[in-house]
Amino acid sequence: MQKLLKKIPEKIRLVLLTALFGMVAGLATVAFMQATNRLFALAWHRLGTAGTTWFLAGSLLTIVLSSLVAGLLMSRLCPVAAGSGIPQLKAAYWMELGVVPFRAVVVKFIGGVLTLAGGSSLGREGPTVFICGGLCSNVAAWLGIDKQKRRHAALAGAAAGLAAAFNTPLAAVSFILEEILGDLGSRLIGSVVLASVTGAFIVYALVGKQPSFFMPSVDSCSWGMYLVVPLTAALSALAGVVFQRACLDLRRRMKGQQRIPGWLQSATGAVAVWCLGSGLFLATGHLGVFGLGYEDLSAAFRDGIAWKIAGLLAAAKLVATIASYGSGGCGGIFSPTLFIGAMCGFFTAGMASCWMPLGPADHLVLAAVGMCGCFSAVVRAPITGILMIFEMTHQFGMVPALMLGTLVSQSVARLAGKHNFYNEILAQDNVAIHKIAPPHDLAAWRTLPVSAFANRKPVAVTSLDPDLLRNLLKRHAFRCFPVILEGEIKGVVTRETVHHALAHGIPPTWEAAVVVRADQTLQEIEPFLIKSNAGLFAVADTRGGPLTGVFTLHDLLRAQAATLE
Repeated sequence: MQKLLKKIPEKIRLVLLTALFGMVAGLATVAFMQATNRLFALAWHRLGTAGTTWFLAGSLLTIVLSSLVAGLLMSRLCPVAAGSGIPQLKAAYWMELGVVPFRAVVVKFIGGVLTLAGGSSLGREGPTVFICGGLCSNVAAWLGIDKQKRRHAALAGAAAGLAAAFNTPLAAVSFILEEILGDLGSRLIGSVVLASVTGAFIVYALVGKQPSFFMPSVDSCSWGMYLVVPLTAALSALAGVVFQRACLDLRRRMKGQQRIPGWLQSATGAVAVWCLGSGLFLATGHLGVFGLGYEDLSAAFRDGIAWKIAGLLAAAKLVATIASYGSGGCGGIFSPTLFIGAMCGFFTAGMASCWMPLGPADHLVLAAVGMCGCFSAVVRAPITGILMIFEMTHQFGMVPALMLGTLVSQSVARLAGKHNFYNEILAQDNVAIHKIAPPHDLAAWRTLPVSAFANRKPVAVTSLDPDLLRNLLKRHAFRCFPVILEGEIKGVVTRETVHHALAHGIPPTWEAAVVVRADQTLQEIEPFLIKSNAGLFAVADTRGGPLTGVFTLHDLLRAQAATLE
């Protein structure tokens, strides 16, 4: 297959591969969507029509058993499959050249279906991005594409998967550029657009125009509605801030404790969801706390909803999602944040209607503002939020309200800190993404200084105490570490060497460190690249100075791969 691909001109080959990745991702999205929807309907629709006793017993068994099986799969086979999947794909793109193990894709698919269909309060869009990006990365490997060229496949798959999840290709493009790449002017925008359009076309052909939830068109709105927009945006953004802070805190506590094993943790969150969801269902008849909540959301958009019930649903969904994600559930945050935001919008619309006239169209617009506000506050992708709602409704009249709401929500979101939810997750997992901006031409490659590649936040061995060494290995997955004792660079030690030393109760040994200055060019240090068996180089600002960074041959490879893109 590789020989056949090489016979095709490079530009045509890139277009064909991008379209192929878009189709693969679109089909994978439809499969994941249909499996989740049908299993959820099979279990929860029947339980919803059963008697109270059968509902309570059946729902508890369903959500706990599904979470237990998913927890076992993740803890035993692939711990990286827990959570949303978007931070993990972002890390794979920047740190592993877009390579995602096929096992992680399979576990994410099965674990995601079990978790979401079982009723845990999470979303499917994050897992969809991971599944599609990882699957396309593996398709590229099966086609014989070199490892250093698979980032294109992972990125195209992620874009197509998100576009297919909502049938919103423009929002998918902006999200990939805003969140994964962090560059709205990326040279990869053409591939991202083509993949997104292909993925959206697949889901439109197989599922329909609105694959997630129904959102009707909106007639003209009253001017008074704009007075309520800031309040709606502030409330929904505040809900997003509470979610981010509480979820990260619960996740940190669950990761740090030893009493509850990893395979059981997601089941504890499932029990909390069951308590909240069952109580609200018995009181109001709404199942929105369980699963995606899209059926209740569609019904609210179509028929309206009482503002008191909307407030209860928003609060219960917020707590349930914190419990599900914080305990290690296999699912994302798109769906819950959209649901919570919409219910905040219906709540404020209903409250405001008590003292000013607001029509049905005003309620719909405020619900859309709430969706955009909560999502943007958590993800910090305001352009994506506006485009997503606009593409779902195709209503230009909504755009001014969405833009005003986004300004307010982004201001409130700063209360949660400088970083968005995904970056906070990576920081909590001790994953530091080191982005390298390479030159646009290979001729200038060798003139780049070492500082262009160096990671300025190195993780080093600073003590030979066994407990500290074990904690270092547990917290960081690096293959080798610089050894800094008494402020001096002593050498470089590998992970395997530290494991061996701890197992035999002896101090670890290390090889001599290769130290280069930050201002030296790649051409100047080429003779040193073969001297380090560990492949890690210590960086100092001055000769004989303290360690200020590290870089590896893997960093050089990633930068070269970015240049080839």
